[in-house]
Amino acid sequence: MRVLVLGAAGLLGSNVVSIAEDRGHDVVGTYHSTAPSFDLPLYELDVRENERFRELLIEHELDVVVNCAALTDVDSCESDSRLAYEVNGEAPGELAAACEGNDIVFVHASTDYVFDGTNADPYTETDEPRPVQEYGASKLDGERTVQSYHSNPLIVRLSFVYGVHRSTDELTGFPAWVRGQLEGGEETPLFVDQHITPSRAGSTAEVLVKAAEQEVSGLFHVASRSCVTPYEFGRRICEAMGASTSLLDEGSQAGLDRPATRPEYTCLDVSKVEDRLGRAQPTLDEDLAAISDAL
Repeated sequence: MRVLVLGAAGLLGSNVVSIAEDRGHDVVGTYHSTAPSFDLPLYELDVRENERFRELLIEHELDVVVNCAALTDVDSCESDSRLAYEVNGEAPGELAAACEGNDIVFVHASTDYVFDGTNADPYTETDEPRPVQEYGASKLDGERTVQSYHSNPLIVRLSFVYGVHRSTDELTGFPAWVRGQLEGGEETPLFVDQHITPSRAGSTAEVLVKAAEQEVSGLFHVASRSCVTPYEFGRRICEAMGASTSLLDEGSQAGLDRPATRPEYTCLDVSKVEDRLGRAQPTLDEDLAAISDAL
């Protein structure tokens, strides 16, 4: 299987590259500005460059395209919504259309932030999206354009992505920040009024690659089975590190003044992907054990 990973320099993209290569596939990657250190064909590409993208499809005779490229800074999306909609909303539709025209499987990564956070139970794929900020709205627009232009896309919604970047082998995301705070002896307030189901990049990439191999299509939630607050997440990180939790404090989103609203509850129900692939999603503790060396 010949796979093109858009956004191979990012955390999720680097893990998709690594997993796909480990499973014996031929991989090509793109990056926006800085090339990752992978020994494979790499191309600088803005996902809005439709003609260049179509050239890559033909040049490499691809079977699968995995789109991990996105504008993910939530506050930046709020201040520059036009760019957010171009990159997160319009571009994925054009990418999907090109893949549809060349009979190529298209996999697209979306977000839990398409939801407004008012649920009391984990969101299922049939729950109505109601984003409360421009980032979530632009990503929802991307889901819909992909569904409009590709007959059988695979769309996966992720939550609070973290893990080991496979180009640099560096821990990235929330655990890296918590570890840095602890190592610096900094008191660390973590939210107790937000609930998430963290998605480790490595386990998420495994799902994406295996689903692509099986030509799975549809909308799926891909995250851990653990619905936790960032404060609880931080305590689990301390436990995995063998570190004291004494520097962790209970904090609140309400105490922060940020341009973009964050939903309070975006835990994802992962039973659909578990049933489809015949395997349980990991718990948070299992995911942290998988990156224990990096911690």
